Amino acid sequence: HIQGLKEFSVTLSENNDTDLRDIDFEGTKVIDRYTYQIKINGKYPQFIYWLAMTFFAPMPWETVMFYNNPELIKKNIVLDWYPVGTGPYLLAVNNPNRQMILEKNPNFREQYYPSSGQPGDLEAGLLERAGQRLPFIDKLVFNLEKESIPRWIKFLQGYYDQSSVSSDNFHQAVLVSSKGSELAPELAKKGMKIYSDTTEMTSYWGFNMLDPTVGRYDEKQQALRQAISIAMDVEEYSAIFLNDRGIAAQGPIPPGIEGYQEGQAGMNPYVYQWQNGKDERLSLDVAKQLLAKAGYPNGRDEHTGEPLVLNYDVISTGDPSEKSEFAWVQKQFNKLNIELNIRATDYNRWREKMSLGDMQFFAFAWSVDYPDPENFLFLFYGSNKRVGNEGVNSANYENPEFDLLFEQMRYLDPGPEKQAIIAKLLAIIRKDAPWVFGFHPQIYMLSQVWNAPVKLSEVANNTYKYHDLDPILREKLRKDWNPPIVWPFFAGLFVVLIICAPVVIAYWRKGHLVRHQRI
Repeated sequence: HIQGLKEFSVTLSENNDTDLRDIDFEGTKVIDRYTYQIKINGKYPQFIYWLAMTFFAPMPWETVMFYNNPELIKKNIVLDWYPVGTGPYLLAVNNPNRQMILEKNPNFREQYYPSSGQPGDLEAGLLERAGQRLPFIDKLVFNLEKESIPRWIKFLQGYYDQSSVSSDNFHQAVLVSSKGSELAPELAKKGMKIYSDTTEMTSYWGFNMLDPTVGRYDEKQQALRQAISIAMDVEEYSAIFLNDRGIAAQGPIPPGIEGYQEGQAGMNPYVYQWQNGKDERLSLDVAKQLLAKAGYPNGRDEHTGEPLVLNYDVISTGDPSEKSEFAWVQKQFNKLNIELNIRATDYNRWREKMSLGDMQFFAFAWSVDYPDPENFLFLFYGSNKRVGNEGVNSANYENPEFDLLFEQMRYLDPGPEKQAIIAKLLAIIRKDAPWVFGFHPQIYMLSQVWNAPVKLSEVANNTYKYHDLDPILREKLRKDWNPPIVWPFFAGLFVVLIICAPVVIAYWRKGHLVRHQRI
């Protein structure tokens, strides 16, 4: 999208020793010391999001030239490990296997806490520090805890200021009822706060659309994918493996992104029906009817009578819990009398299979890069196919009607026209069903009473400058929550005295007897 960027890259690669300032780049223009201009080809509204991403951070030319030294690269003295920037914090310690420490940047520019926000921010206390200079915290310490239980215990003792909520400690931290999720009473008594949000992420199961059995675009294969989509009980998966921390996806676009719709308007009609004011998964009978339409009544080929056998390619990490997940997926296919063969490999082999199109059914996920529907809908754009193009379209989906509408949508500003095209795009992929739309994960975060209110965000990566805490209250509560336990010392001392007493008494008696004999 940037004018002249490809030509600039070629020139740079061919002239590695050339001073960057001597290479002409028509796509940029320096306005002053702190301002530059970028020219793009045509109109591309999403470009504004690119400017907020890490790879667009302005970098001093001296830094680039310095780290381009081959001798430094050999010694791993590179920008990845010794970053240079203008942010609120400096990376003082960089040891990802143990600890990372950020310290306040004394040269950080003047920046102030915002005085306005979204609806509800004022009531949540998020604007109490409006107008105050950022950042608030002097040092941020990130420790690597390899075990979830020690990390959780340290949080309860007050030695960590925040904690995520994992499956291991979910029931200790959260109470789930008909009213929703709330903080466990024993944690609420300590003044802790809980924050939750639905992530801008979609987990899904995909079909390889190049495969002759599960792929292609005729009505029979379409019906096969729809039948499997109905049989895959995502709500049950969320309850078993996520502690209900997942919203069943009706399409690829998660909540919070333009194009997502609540209620019946946003429902996938090929998997759900609207009843009693909510969406309900279609019955297994409907799935079996679709399977028969696909040519596999009761899971057998209508011509040969052979059972339908499909392959499920997964990444195996060796975690014992993954076997139960694989078994659950097999169970969903068994509902339709489809035999599912688990093909577990390491990540490199799995990635090779994906690039070659040597798979039928797989699991994957996509997390938002920038908050625009393009970032999810381009996962179905034909030019982004993984096979042949190494793109992000892992299902290798290619529908000319979808591609044409997508090209129209991506250059539109937010509004009714764009929303109407997004609705058409969603209708197409819901019918074609290249994915079993899985779920949008929900995240929970616990925060100690001494922390200022925070706002969760999976998109923003610069939120720590808005955090604040009360170190005096933290120190006081740490002492209150962790009083010294002295009884083991006295108990041990008593045991030592009991053990030593006979020896002392015997020694005393022997000495007394000797003195008596001498007298």
